[in-house]
Amino acid sequence: MAPDSTRDFYDDLAPDYHLIFQDWDASMAYQATVLDDLVRARLGAGPRRILDCSCGIGTQAIGLALSGHEVVGSDLSPRAAARATAEAAARGATLPTAAADMRHLPFVSSVFDVVVCADNALPHLLSAQDVTAALRGMRRVLREDGLLLLTVRSYDGTRPTSTPPQVSQTPDGRVITFQLWHWHEDGERYDLEHIQLIPAADTWTVRARRTTYWALNRDQLTEFAAEAGFTDLSWHTPESTGFYQPVLTARVGI
Repeated sequence: MAPDSTRDFYDDLAPDYHLIFQDWDASMAYQATVLDDLVRARLGAGPRRILDCSCGIGTQAIGLALSGHEVVGSDLSPRAAARATAEAAARGATLPTAAADMRHLPFVSSVFDVVVCADNALPHLLSAQDVTAALRGMRRVLREDGLLLLTVRSYDGTRPTSTPPQVSQTPDGRVITFQLWHWHEDGERYDLEHIQLIPAADTWTVRARRTTYWALNRDQLTEFAAEAGFTDLSWHTPESTGFYQPVLTARVGI
């Protein structure tokens, strides 16, 4: 899928993205705690200068900023990035953001202690060339001995065609979110339909958005990260961290 299509997907989803969580603020706080623990375990006590290069509406970035880190966000979607800044301010945090493609990060080299790329953002890139370009860009903006935190879906050995419904409560009623996956013939890439049912009087409003992913497994991502110059690569399972996706940690120059 072209970058414009991915950007359109997230621009359209930005106003409703929080509805996939039962309690968005609680999820922000919990995810920040897990990620902060991983940072502390590898870099020691902070605070740290962190780039969230797929910040979306701020789920990880806001929580990390509220934890005391100096956080900058970037995202392919201008609407999502702008909402992240506004949501951070509403909670008393500062979160400068930029609309940027992760393959072309608009930051000087060696300026961040940590780069976060969460929520399965990297697999929107559909070729080895693009994945490597993004990882090399993340490495470039990290200081020597800096830390990458990358979270993705667990694709190892699974090819689901849908996800269970998620239900969130709003003042107007319950919102139901689920996904349908349509696999390509190569068995590696799939078109995702993201569907939300929004209560409207005695009926539902259906909002359907579409995007494409590459189902990269852990071995592939480990190889790509090593090719991009990362070392000390380790995978952390949801069972060991409490995070909802597997997390890859990697370092620069050690």
